[in-house]
Amino acid sequence: MKFTEEHEWLRVEDDVVVVGITDHASEQLGDVVFVELPEAGTTVSKDDEVAVIESVKAASDILAPIDGEVVEVNDAIVATPSLVNEDPMGDGWFFKLKVEDLSTLDDFMDEAEYKDFIG
Repeated sequence: MKFTEEHEWLRVEDDVVVVGITDHASEQLGDVVFVELPEAGTTVSKDDEVAVIESVKAASDILAPIDGEVVEVNDAIVATPSLVNEDPMGDGWFFKLKVEDLSTLDDFMDEAEYKDFIG
């Protein structure tokens, strides 16, 4: 897994990158009450606003960590937003991206670096 400074995680599965938010981000947000996801087929560029997450504390945008095409979204978190709190690193994933170059993931933090980052 790789991690961004925006508290997203990225996991390579076959030829796609699964994107979600970290345990830390989930804890900071509090109880998630609404999630809006992009449509499959949407092409995104790094730092584009891709999804919206609302909690009892705040609303936040989820940014595209890399360029790619959204090939799948997690409808389960739209129907049951609390999944993001219950299992942010597993069943609470947001979307899957088809990317041209997986080596772009080398620019992100590994788990040890992320733990240092959140201190």
